Amino acid sequence: MTEALLAALYIFVVAMFLGFAVITKVPPLLHTPLMSGSNAISGITIIGALIVAGRQEGWLQTVLGLIAIILAMINVVGGYLVTDRMLQMFKRKPGEKE
Repeated sequence: MTEALLAALYIFVVAMFLGFAVITKVPPLLHTPLMSGSNAISGITIIGALIVAGRQEGWLQTVLGLIAIILAMINVVGGYLVTDRMLQMFKRKPGEKE
């Protein structure tokens, strides 16, 4: 393996452990807003996947880019649906006193 690949793999593994440690420390009350907000960040992934899929340098890159677009879109839509459902819980019902 090349030195750059080992460095990238090391950063990936450290980021996985760090992300797991941070997420496990989040109180349940904040979990839904945090996750719905972070799912919206997947829009960045969509932009990157569009760039990769649009280059048409090879069929493998195009297929992987398309898969990344599909998965990121599912993540973004799911994040917005969770956020909308969470916000619906805080709306007042008609006829409810203040």
